[in-house]
Amino acid sequence: MLSKKEFSQLTLEHKQLAAKLSQPETFKEPQASAQLLKRQAFLSDILQDWQTHQKITQRLKEAAEFLGEADLAEAAKEEIAKLELKQTELESKINRKLGSIYPNDERDAILEIRAGTGGEEAALFAADLFKMYSRFIESLGWTINLLNSSRNDLGGLKEIIFEVKASSAYGCLKNESGVHRVQRIPVTEKNGRIHTSTASVVVLPIIPEQEINLKADDLRIDVFRSSGPGGQSVNTTDSAVRITHLPSGLIVSCQDERSQHKNKAKALKILAARLTDLEASKRQTEARSLRKNQIGSGDRNEKIRTYNFPQNRLTDHRLKKSWHNLEQIMAGNLEPIVEAFKN
Repeated sequence: MLSKKEFSQLTLEHKQLAAKLSQPETFKEPQASAQLLKRQAFLSDILQDWQTHQKITQRLKEAAEFLGEADLAEAAKEEIAKLELKQTELESKINRKLGSIYPNDERDAILEIRAGTGGEEAALFAADLFKMYSRFIESLGWTINLLNSSRNDLGGLKEIIFEVKASSAYGCLKNESGVHRVQRIPVTEKNGRIHTSTASVVVLPIIPEQEINLKADDLRIDVFRSSGPGGQSVNTTDSAVRITHLPSGLIVSCQDERSQHKNKAKALKILAARLTDLEASKRQTEARSLRKNQIGSGDRNEKIRTYNFPQNRLTDHRLKKSWHNLEQIMAGNLEPIVEAFKN
């Protein structure tokens, strides 16, 4: 179902489309204006259905007030039964339409975590984020498959990329994309000073191969020897793979597997997800600006969350909300935060 926050976003988009379509220059490009008109009609339809759903919800509350009155209880029960049937049918209708707005929400996901500013402490924080997500994902009974990783000498993560196998993984985790900031005393700090470091998180939907047209002529594939912390070689064969997508300039490397074939398959999977995201970004520039007006742009360069260890507090800057159980959250209790985005 459409949340109130999503309703507000779509309402704003609908108003801005109406303003744009009221300008004569919009129709100088017939094909583009036709798409805008189609989008406006679609939004009008779904917003009207949602408003009807809200009216039914209100009528159900009013009918329930008569259940305690003997002479009206039976009529109230009949009214509630009819309203609940209408509500169920309308919810199914809305959900079908939402599938075309957020078609990737039901897909598996790829998560990419990278150390940002803060040197070794940033890499240690990236490793902590990976543990947090791993525990949350495992608590849901979902599966993690490591695609690529790079550690430093202290056990921190310079980068880790992994897929989450679950039918709603992307929809659940997509709001984790952005810059995560940590404030704490690093294990490497001798004077007890609080440091601020960052790590970035990117969440991408996994697109089936049949939906992606990767042309062999567009790819340059290089192989090399895998390396571990400090750059030392960990393999005597050229099993690591680097794929460059020539039209976009995107580069993906994988070296975790000892098999060149497996590394290539993983690299292609990551590349397909990044290309899909790149194309979506081009198409949704206006939608992202609308989202920024509501709860932040979700841009990967935007600070979305602060983990303050001295105060045992996590703050999500888009929701403007804090939780004071940071230890539990880092142990994988992410559900309250995930749910907060649905309200």
